Amino acid sequence: MQNDLREKPSYAVAAAVQLPHVSDFEFEASLAELRELAKTLGFTVVRTFIQKRSGFDATAYLGVGKRQEIHHYVNHEAAMAEPGYPDGYEIDAILVDHEISPSQARNLEKEVGCEVMDRTMVILEIFHRNARSRAARAQVEIARLGYMAPRLREAAKLAGPQGRQRSGVGGRGAGESHTELDKRKIRDRIAELQLEIVAMEAERKTQRARRQERQGLAAVALVGYTNAGKSTLMRALTGSEVLVANKLFATLDTTVRTLHPESVPRVLVSDTVGFIKNLPHGLVASFKSTLDEALDASLLLHVIDASDPGFERQLEVTDHVLAEIGADEVPRIRVFNKIDHVGDVAAQAECEAALRAKYPDCVVMSARRPEEVAALRLLIIAFFQQGLVEDELFLPWTAQQLRKDIYADCEVLEERADEAGAFFRVRGEGHIVTGLREKFEAL
Repeated sequence: MQNDLREKPSYAVAAAVQLPHVSDFEFEASLAELRELAKTLGFTVVRTFIQKRSGFDATAYLGVGKRQEIHHYVNHEAAMAEPGYPDGYEIDAILVDHEISPSQARNLEKEVGCEVMDRTMVILEIFHRNARSRAARAQVEIARLGYMAPRLREAAKLAGPQGRQRSGVGGRGAGESHTELDKRKIRDRIAELQLEIVAMEAERKTQRARRQERQGLAAVALVGYTNAGKSTLMRALTGSEVLVANKLFATLDTTVRTLHPESVPRVLVSDTVGFIKNLPHGLVASFKSTLDEALDASLLLHVIDASDPGFERQLEVTDHVLAEIGADEVPRIRVFNKIDHVGDVAAQAECEAALRAKYPDCVVMSARRPEEVAALRLLIIAFFQQGLVEDELFLPWTAQQLRKDIYADCEVLEERADEAGAFFRVRGEGHIVTGLREKFEAL
């Protein structure tokens, strides 16, 4: 696989087969998503080839006529001068909007004359480039190795005699081929990575439990379709400099920040990896741990791109994945973001009215409008303040150094004083208020 980022511009063509049960809308939405994935990977898609068939060609995915058409374009037409590309361009890859078998990929590559990347390979490569944490990198490697293993034999066929059988030396079985040896190495490496992930998961859970026990922080997780504006909303809610990029899967690692300005109780906000339709099964399994924050959260913010005509499909994808990981019972607020991208003021008002009619408890907003972010923040705080208690604490003048404990752990609603000391009307978590009262009474 040619996985290195290229210094020169990279051009690709996209290809897809539309099966009878797939509507035109679903088909075009999936292709548009593939083009966005290609953009994230650094490719400019210059042409899209589509074909309606009752099924995929068993030999090379596309029918023979379409393969010839793509071959002619890749090897002749693309090199000719065209508007915007005065010197022509070389096609680096053909991107296929389905996962195809190793033999289909090999045959298509031979006939077309350039590298073939199916949808799964494209997503895996994006995940590989964007994973930052040790856990995310391990999960990506498992998924990539699982994808590569069945393709080693086809790679050996393309390579020629190098993939053939050779005599056993150095602990290798007699007659064990390069391919068999590589598969064994892959199995061993996957087993090693799985053990590492188990250890990292246990460590993460311990750290999270200690942090929550020590600080008593409430937790809210942002979930939703990739590129729905979750990272922009995360930055607006927390005042943090998290990565914001108009690319699919710009970040894969869970980011955790404190709601800003701080509230009572203090609220942790986490941004999780975005969902996508037709996410490869191997990645769904490998990346469930990146959604742990959603499972641990007391509240989910389900962020949806209100400007996307296919947002209902996005809703279905997110709901399905949340149900898969057991997070469908966590309370949630549907946040329709990017309302400012819908059109003019009248179009935005019409869209907002329609969304509120269909989803009565939803929030319609733009993460770039401070007043709307502030309103969402108050909604989040109100959710976590439902179980808080109000009480009055007395602190004598001789112990005023403890005022900081009150302000650190409670919301002070009122403060008054007399000759003996200060009285604080506070709102906070029951056990914290009780603890402070007992501490002050013991003075």
